[in-house]
Amino acid sequence: MARIAGIDLPRDKRIEVALTYIAGIGMSSAQKILAKTNVNPDMRVRDMDPDDIAKLRDVIVGEYKVEGALRSEIHMNIKRLMDIGCYRGLRHRRNMPVRGQRTHTNARTRRGKRGVSVGIKKKK
Repeated sequence: MARIAGIDLPRDKRIEVALTYIAGIGMSSAQKILAKTNVNPDMRVRDMDPDDIAKLRDVIVGEYKVEGALRSEIHMNIKRLMDIGCYRGLRHRRNMPVRGQRTHTNARTRRGKRGVSVGIKKKK
């Protein structure tokens, strides 16, 4: 089992796809990492040698911000926006859409389930 950046990669997937299970690495980053380390992208995780896994681990930990460090940076950026009181920070604080989406009819995911309509009950 390959463990990189605190994540157990799925054994039956191709290494190119398995690397995307690490937060902060998408398909294009995975392809760049594999090209840099000269690892075959079609190889399955279960068929990899320990030295290939070590090469991947060195490149990922050394050059990419992944998992916990990435998440903490994102949270710090959002907290900074809220602290300085800019428009985006206010939208984060109010749990409203941040990037200009309309809120009159949509934005149920961000705003939550409000004003649920109730059916009419018939009196006896």
